[in-house]
Amino acid sequence: MAAAVTRRILVSVFPLVHRPMCLTIPMRVESVEGLMARCQALGVRREVSLLYLQHDTPAVGDYVMVHLGQATARVSEDDAREAWRLYGEIMAELGSPLDDDPLAG
Repeated sequence: MAAAVTRRILVSVFPLVHRPMCLTIPMRVESVEGLMARCQALGVRREVSLLYLQHDTPAVGDYVMVHLGQATARVSEDDAREAWRLYGEIMAELGSPLDDDPLAG
């Protein structure tokens, strides 16, 4: 279901890619301390607030969607990879393909 929603969002956003916008990015949780997590994607690590997920706090190895430094939802690994596959299609169309596994540590 989340992959279908992501596909609809990306299809509707694709014509706008040359305009500034924010995306929600799937990231893998590497550590959790209170309501903060260290997450990574594409080799980039970020400190992410878990405030929105405080009643369902993710664990190390879980995947979360991150928007402006906030984890907004937990997602399955399959949904995270599907989102990155779709982002990869967009980047390839723009001439900047993703070469690596975005969620590899």
